[in-house]
Amino acid sequence: MQLHNTYTGRKEPFEPLDPQRVTMYVCGPTVYSYAHIGNARPAVVFDVLARLLRRKFPKVVYARNITDIDDKINAAAAKEKVDISVITSKFAAAYHEDLAALGVQPPDFEPRVTEHLPQIIKMINALISKGHAYEAKGHVLFHVPSYPDYGQLSKRDTKELLAGARVEVAPYKKDPGDFVLWKPSTPELPGWESPWGRGRPGWHIECSAMSEALLGDTIDIHGGGHDLIFPHHENERAQSTCAHGGAPFARYWVHNGFLLMDSQKMAKSVGNVLLVREALKLGPHEAIRLALITGHYRQPLDWNDDVVADARRKLDRLYGALRDLGDVAPARDEKAPQAFVDALEDDLNTPLALAELFALATAANKAESAEEKAKLKAQMVDAGSMMGLLQQSPHAWFAAAGTQSDGIGEAEIEALIARRADARKAKNFAESDRIRDELKSKGVLVEDGKDGQRWRRL
Repeated sequence: MQLHNTYTGRKEPFEPLDPQRVTMYVCGPTVYSYAHIGNARPAVVFDVLARLLRRKFPKVVYARNITDIDDKINAAAAKEKVDISVITSKFAAAYHEDLAALGVQPPDFEPRVTEHLPQIIKMINALISKGHAYEAKGHVLFHVPSYPDYGQLSKRDTKELLAGARVEVAPYKKDPGDFVLWKPSTPELPGWESPWGRGRPGWHIECSAMSEALLGDTIDIHGGGHDLIFPHHENERAQSTCAHGGAPFARYWVHNGFLLMDSQKMAKSVGNVLLVREALKLGPHEAIRLALITGHYRQPLDWNDDVVADARRKLDRLYGALRDLGDVAPARDEKAPQAFVDALEDDLNTPLALAELFALATAANKAESAEEKAKLKAQMVDAGSMMGLLQQSPHAWFAAAGTQSDGIGEAEIEALIARRADARKAKNFAESDRIRDELKSKGVLVEDGKDGQRWRRL
């Protein structure tokens, strides 16, 4: 198995620190608003990776955090005149609903910052005692020059990093790049007692402390979106490595590419932000998930009006192949073919894996013996489960598709197919052709074979 490591800039064999316990930490949401489709991409990508790892290793410990202390949360709570817990509870629940709809399995741990204040304070104290952090004007800051390897993850020198980060210039900083580990809270803001007074943690220290508490000093995989490489992951790496006496923080840094809207970056100022719950109205939920993994995870993904319709057509083809296999029981102990697994193990190459899945569907359409059908059905279902696809019966899929405003329902299709069968039996080929053309005009292709009629959506 190979993964592309952002730190080294190349694809490397994946060798966990302990093959009996593989650890992965992925940065989760800051819960002050509904998640947008860009937030969903890493959740789905790393869900596929977790599924793959669990097939390969006896134990995988996957943590994905929730940030529930943040200035944006404070602003939202102040606007609504409620406690921050009201805001964070509402939007954490919404996030869980959205991910469940996308078939994302829950991580093993979902730590929250509010539950890890003692661990955060302990890590800050360790950084101060080791000379990597200092207190100034009620703040505690990490001293960037104390860590010579700073900037190696993002591959830019410190001056470039600071220029691109809009770093706050403050007179109490020893160096312009020093970043906040702890900051004071005014009486109207949420705060917690600490050795440096009442305050709240900085963003970066939170993930370092939660990862240490749940997974240990060195983890195998740290994941997240490309936009987190700097400053968040660069700062996490610096403070964790320094707190742990030089021990590496993460052995593999894995980042998914940006999600664009019609080739533009999503931004509220542009007005092109698509919420997950709005995207879920565009088509079947599995189609939204498939759209998010159709391209390679490291490449930018351009979301436009066609992606969901295209994903739905692809799933129609896969479910159509399963439906045409009839009631044949999947062969026992038959798993996804090695070519499919190899594709996923090659840096999570989902486009190649999907090509292998469609090859199975093609073979299933041609299969004649019950034994071959049983084997292919088992392989398709198992391969689908590794990607979080084909999670329902073909009947349920096509019945649900009929509820979409732009589709024809399965019941109507089957009724027309039955009428066409009667016409063919009566040798009324003109009527048979008319029904076939009617179905085609509604986006359904009818194919005649020795076993009768098969249909699939175009």
